[in-house]
Amino acid sequence: MDKQNSKFQNDLTQGNVTGQLLRFSAPFMLSMLIQQSYSMADLLIVSYFSGEATVAAVNNGGQLAFLVTSIAIGLSSGGTILIGQFFGAKRMEEMQKTASTMLSALLITSILLALIFIPFGSTFLRMLNVPEEGFREAVLYLIICMAGLPFIFLYNAISGILRGMGDSKRPLYFITGACVANIILDLILVAGFGIGAAGVAVATVAAQAGSVAASAIYLRRSGFMFDFKPKSFIIDRDKLKMILRIGIPSSFSQVAVNLSFLIMTGLVNGYGVYVSAAAGLAGRFNGFAIMPAIAVSNSVSMMCAQNLGANLKDRALQTMKIGIIMSMVIGLPILAVVQLFSFEIMGLLSQSPPVIEAGSVYLRAFSWDYLFVPFVFGFIGLVSGAGHAHIIMINTLITSVLVRVPAALLLSRTFGLELSGVGYAAPVATFAGVIFLLGYILSGRWHVVAIHRR
Repeated sequence: MDKQNSKFQNDLTQGNVTGQLLRFSAPFMLSMLIQQSYSMADLLIVSYFSGEATVAAVNNGGQLAFLVTSIAIGLSSGGTILIGQFFGAKRMEEMQKTASTMLSALLITSILLALIFIPFGSTFLRMLNVPEEGFREAVLYLIICMAGLPFIFLYNAISGILRGMGDSKRPLYFITGACVANIILDLILVAGFGIGAAGVAVATVAAQAGSVAASAIYLRRSGFMFDFKPKSFIIDRDKLKMILRIGIPSSFSQVAVNLSFLIMTGLVNGYGVYVSAAAGLAGRFNGFAIMPAIAVSNSVSMMCAQNLGANLKDRALQTMKIGIIMSMVIGLPILAVVQLFSFEIMGLLSQSPPVIEAGSVYLRAFSWDYLFVPFVFGFIGLVSGAGHAHIIMINTLITSVLVRVPAALLLSRTFGLELSGVGYAAPVATFAGVIFLLGYILSGRWHVVAIHRR
């Protein structure tokens, strides 16, 4: 089994830590950059060819769709961490069972969630106070995305398995093909046929389906440990319990983060369609801005999982510290650029003066978050690599529920800062997370990893 899958494996417990982290995180960062291009391309194309109402529809429908997708990200992270730890411990048979269980469980979960969100999509969107001009398109966008949910879940599972084995290059190849297909289909359906939000959703689902099909065919022909035949979708009860032990808190964390941003979207929607569109476009830029820190954090998590599985605690801690430095080197210049040129940045994203003005205000306020994300995501990488998803969940409850939402309400409504107040809530919440996670790391409780628990 080891020889058969050797080209998919990369031992992150050996060699120079900085070099290994750079080599592993670079494809990861490019993958995230390309993935962010999905949503940015969607909004840019509808912004230029369909108008503000469609932008608001795609932003609101997209945020609700991503809330559902975040469940896949959380569950797949549970399997990814276990695969990394089993790989580091050289327990290959258990790694294979984990991969099979992860794919099977995510496929079933995606079907169940689609059956829930397709009939009740309009109800959820009403709760977001979506501007009436874009409501019908938002509902259609959400329904189409939910119909394609199994492809999105399977893509996350396949990428998670490969990254757990130390392979960050092949997920990059798969997502690149999907992004190119997505943009081409966007231009055909939105710019060419004027379908609007529905065209964007069809393009996204079709691109994801193509990516899953291509990756499954390639991996099967390459002798991967999972052959993607129907009979191979088997759930191992013990491995499912281990995945859920990490994956459920991780999913809860992902959902809580996105739910808090949905609540803030609801606040923003109350200021009208132009402000809603502005926040959507600025939010996509923020996704790009903090992407390096998230990519490094995920890379730190994978390296720490393998090293902690091999009982190399000092190397795991060194990985976290180097990851924080890498994120700061990238993040601080981005903060300076946004503070100086927020108006110009928004001018590249929209042709509407009210949207540009509102977006630049939101962007300047939110960008102070870039000071703290290198630390909080670096800490998350180490804690996540140990499999302590419950700590990430507690941190999320503190930052998203107890800090971000109240801060947004207080700053925007009570202090009258309106849109900028919603933006300032992000750095306030992230700073709270830095304090909590630093305390946990200093306690040393992360030393006991998931596969060694009884």
